[in-house]
Amino acid sequence: MACPHVESRDLRKPTLSQSVYREDCTQCFDSIDDPAGLDVCLECFNGGCAGDRNHAKLHSSRRNHPLALNIRRTRKVIVRDEPPLKMSKLAIAAETEADRYETALSVKCLECGIDDLDKTHEKLASVVDGIMKANTFSRKEEVKAWEQELTGCEHILMLQQGPPRKIESQNLGHCSKCDLMENLWLCLECGNLGCGRAQFGGVGGNSHALAHANETQHGVAVKLGSITPEGTADVYCYSCDEERVDEDLAAHLANWGIILSERQKTEKSLTEMQIEHNLHWEFSMTTEDGKELTPLFGPGLTGLKNLGNSCYLASILQCLYDLPSFKSRYGTLELETDIQDPAQDLETQLRKIGDGLLSGRYSKPDSDVAASEYSPGLPHQKGLAPSMLKHLIGRGHAEFSTMRQQDAFELLQHLIKLITRSKHPNGDDPTQTMRFVMEQRLQCLSCKKVRYSSNEQDSIFIDVPLEKLPAEEGQEAKYKPVTLKECLDNLTAEETVELTCSSCGSKDGFTKRQLFKTFPQVLVINARRMAVVNWVPVKVDVPVIVEGDFVLDQYLSSGQKPDEEALPEDAAASSSAVSAFVPHAESLAALEGMGFPRNRCERALHATGNSDANNAMEWLFAHMDDPDIDAPLVLGGTRDAPADPEKLAMLASMGFSEPQAKKALKETGGDVERAVEWVFSHPDDMGETEDNDNAGSSDSVEKKDAQLPGSSHTPATFALTSIVCHKGTSIHAGHYVAFIRKHVGQDKDASWVLYNDEKVVKVVDVEEMKKFAYVYFFSRV
Repeated sequence: MACPHVESRDLRKPTLSQSVYREDCTQCFDSIDDPAGLDVCLECFNGGCAGDRNHAKLHSSRRNHPLALNIRRTRKVIVRDEPPLKMSKLAIAAETEADRYETALSVKCLECGIDDLDKTHEKLASVVDGIMKANTFSRKEEVKAWEQELTGCEHILMLQQGPPRKIESQNLGHCSKCDLMENLWLCLECGNLGCGRAQFGGVGGNSHALAHANETQHGVAVKLGSITPEGTADVYCYSCDEERVDEDLAAHLANWGIILSERQKTEKSLTEMQIEHNLHWEFSMTTEDGKELTPLFGPGLTGLKNLGNSCYLASILQCLYDLPSFKSRYGTLELETDIQDPAQDLETQLRKIGDGLLSGRYSKPDSDVAASEYSPGLPHQKGLAPSMLKHLIGRGHAEFSTMRQQDAFELLQHLIKLITRSKHPNGDDPTQTMRFVMEQRLQCLSCKKVRYSSNEQDSIFIDVPLEKLPAEEGQEAKYKPVTLKECLDNLTAEETVELTCSSCGSKDGFTKRQLFKTFPQVLVINARRMAVVNWVPVKVDVPVIVEGDFVLDQYLSSGQKPDEEALPEDAAASSSAVSAFVPHAESLAALEGMGFPRNRCERALHATGNSDANNAMEWLFAHMDDPDIDAPLVLGGTRDAPADPEKLAMLASMGFSEPQAKKALKETGGDVERAVEWVFSHPDDMGETEDNDNAGSSDSVEKKDAQLPGSSHTPATFALTSIVCHKGTSIHAGHYVAFIRKHVGQDKDASWVLYNDEKVVKVVDVEEMKKFAYVYFFSRV
């Protein structure tokens, strides 16, 4: 039966800017390796599973895109009945996909129910070929993330080209010093062709392009096989010894008779080969005595593939999806019929990760992973690639959009913000279980009047005290262990701050103390073990002892007492407070000497007690992305000021009510961007009206407290459930893993499970790792 849709549809092969989802489904992790394969839409290149979940048919009916390319991949079984050929030359060879897999292609019409359309048809052939040759979505995003790190240089800007001429052969011939016809580099100054270095992946090269650059001092060259009609290419500056970007590439190539629009990319770029090299890196999974750790499989025991420096993301996701609130919110797939592009929808991708990690559907041994020098007898999982979620998390973010290693705790804070802003039917925000309120108490040393202020948080920082022990002979000095209780005692300890009293005018200062006003269901603690070495923050290994369950009752604030008199909140007093803060002179000088602007220094010193430059510096590193980081420090001056009508109108245009807008602006000092964040993080707070602005009865106070996140009920006992550990001297480098305490199989007692990217194993002793954890997750018992 003929299909009418082949002739009637406008089919075009994918362009370089379009995403092609030909590895896994955009709504679940079913992939081309499953028996039914993956259906790639021939019109928008969405990937939909063709098995029992039928996401391909859902996409087809939703978008009226009937035609799809089905891709099925199976592992080749290689039988060697003769010895391998004798090695004749040294090559940096990599096993290709064609070496490992058989790939079957078929074109189908999901509307007509035809599964074997003629894929050589003139309208289908080029589209099928384009889909199979295009970079997949994940690889395209990786390449884009690496490439955005590249810049130009003075050697490109000052490039002086020789007289224009056309290179003899438009297929660009071979190296001027050998017979190689691939991996060729064109000198943009004189037009010489030279072969490059030998590359990972079996690409040959004798470095004749480098030799030419050394002989002639011509620094800039372009890799011919990497040139695309869109104007991208590998450009290398041998003078800088760095990969670069040439903004005038089209003109520079035209000088040698090469027209961009006529070129086709024929070879992998340096970035693509670098990514492949990174993904082949293995981490040992053995105990100290060399024994293999036992791999685990099943629901909640699914690993995440490293996308290249993405272990910070994998470790945080594993801990979050172990929380009951995340299991409840994202643990099941729900078909959203109104989402046009699932790959670009955060909610869909969070559910996709939840189903992937929690269902156990993808947690099974993989023979490819077993073929490793580190685990020759114990097959691990293939792991799920969270590339679509990583793209959405990093979209528009200067750091998380890159392929560099990032701070896992900063990623957690960013992810909480994104989830809080996303849609939540029935108020089901899974991050609410992490929210609580810290209360700060200020008391004037002279007149004894007090001021209480509250701050809603989803985590706490603890500064780990650094005290070196005497070094043993021939060994490096170690740090004295501290307990978690000592760190919390320091966090909640009373301290003296230099402020002028707005009531009595005294400059004797204030006592300041912060305590919990409410406790969360899940307490997240970031342990900062930082020291400054030659003005550079370095992570140090200080053991933090966490002993079993611990009770936080002693850190609960009792609130304002009946016999305490409150400091006035009038405008005059507030304006006095604005200018009352005097930064500690030596600490301020030290921070400014590190290159921080004065406004940032004052803000950091005020936030950390105005005494220690190291604490202030750590606070600065943790708050670099705050929208008001460079604003002058204002202490309470705008909290009771009337809301700006223009800002109210701006928030109203976003759909917020006037009471919500007023409350948000009041709580954020009039900053519109922070006010938007405040509204999203307080979905149940309807704001303030004229009737309750001045309410002061005990009933209204109790009602207000009842709306606070968390609970003030005691006893408040917490148990450690998971940790994120980091190995390395900098939180922006090294490697992150997660340890999670859970019941495995038929075990009656909970065990600790290590999640090291795609590898999931049972561990016996986690006490040492607990001492050096970077992020702790405690659950209220």
